[in-house]
Amino acid sequence: MLHPKMEYVYVGIDSHKDTHCAVALNCFFEKLGEITFPNAPSEFEDFFQAAQKFKLKGTKLAFGLEDVSAYGRSLTVFLTGKKQLVKHVNASLVASERKSRNILHKTDSEDAECAARVLLNRFDQLPDADPQDKYWVLSNLVTRRRSIIKMNTALKNHLHAFLTSHYPSYHKFFVNIDCNSSLIFFEKYPSPSKLEGVTVQELAELLEEHSNRRLKLEKAGQILECVRKDGDTRVQYQEARDLSVKSTINQINNNLKEIESIDTILEDFLEHFEYKLQSMRGIDTVMAASLIAEIGDISRFPTPAKLARYSGVAPVTYSSGKTDVQYSNERGNRVLNSIFFRLAVIVTMTAGRYKKIVNPFFYNYYHKKISEGKTKRQALKCVQRRLVNIIWSMMTNRTEYINPPTEDFKST
Repeated sequence: MLHPKMEYVYVGIDSHKDTHCAVALNCFFEKLGEITFPNAPSEFEDFFQAAQKFKLKGTKLAFGLEDVSAYGRSLTVFLTGKKQLVKHVNASLVASERKSRNILHKTDSEDAECAARVLLNRFDQLPDADPQDKYWVLSNLVTRRRSIIKMNTALKNHLHAFLTSHYPSYHKFFVNIDCNSSLIFFEKYPSPSKLEGVTVQELAELLEEHSNRRLKLEKAGQILECVRKDGDTRVQYQEARDLSVKSTINQINNNLKEIESIDTILEDFLEHFEYKLQSMRGIDTVMAASLIAEIGDISRFPTPAKLARYSGVAPVTYSSGKTDVQYSNERGNRVLNSIFFRLAVIVTMTAGRYKKIVNPFFYNYYHKKISEGKTKRQALKCVQRRLVNIIWSMMTNRTEYINPPTEDFKST
């Protein structure tokens, strides 16, 4: 009886923007051949037919791709459409294989062969590639939103740097530098020189109009008083610096509009999924979309424990002789881990003017763990693990979360 691995010829593919390189191995790690072909759907059929020559009698092809979501996605869709077995070979595994073979040079051919070797070695462990369009599109939207927020953070840091020299007391003007009233004010008055001749009443009208009538005469007087105390802050080439402030604010405003647009699209796009994650208090549209984008099809994780390991929430055990130690997992999906961490913080906190407990169940569970001697970080890790179980169950069974009634915070 033949070993199951003898049923396949293993084709590792190193994917790039313009071309792909494929190397085929038999079950004895013998190289059968190599194909380099353009990364164009019109060329995939020719590649597929050329790969058939590598098949030995009674064998099938198994493909392993480093990238199944970007440059290699079109090929993955094509191969799965042909009912071929396609597996995702993690790039770090390919790098480890190359290092273990003591290969100093790095070529597409070597990477493709290493991908084929990993495919053969870890055939039963590697996940099947499943390029579902709705998860791919959702992931792109979430990634795009995340990158815009990152850009805006950099822009706000630039704005802070400019305003420090223009308005030394600017941090007293507004709670947040990127709130609507703040951006309107600094765009119109990028430096104190632009405020010359402006009355308290005129400034109060501007602030009131762009702050939903929350900021009025008192705030305007406070700003002008701070400017007076700061003294003359004009510098050489002031107009050029003012232009930099206006340009930065313009970019921030454009990014905020784009974020708002993406949020609207995300809210509509989540209707394509049957998950009801937003039923949990603390999970908004963006967090729900981020969870689904990072987890993907929940059927990939037959148990919540596997999802916990994937997200780096489950502890890692180090055992040697009589030593048995558990420590925090620093690997796993760090983006997903940070999402569960933020959710853990939200469900264990108090919110609002009257400090209502958001989720009494998790609030009490968190403080119970602390009373048992755990640190705050360890207690939050325990909450994360419980949340993984709940999110897994909600996604697997398409069920809603029943929120416990909020409670008043009682100081001890």
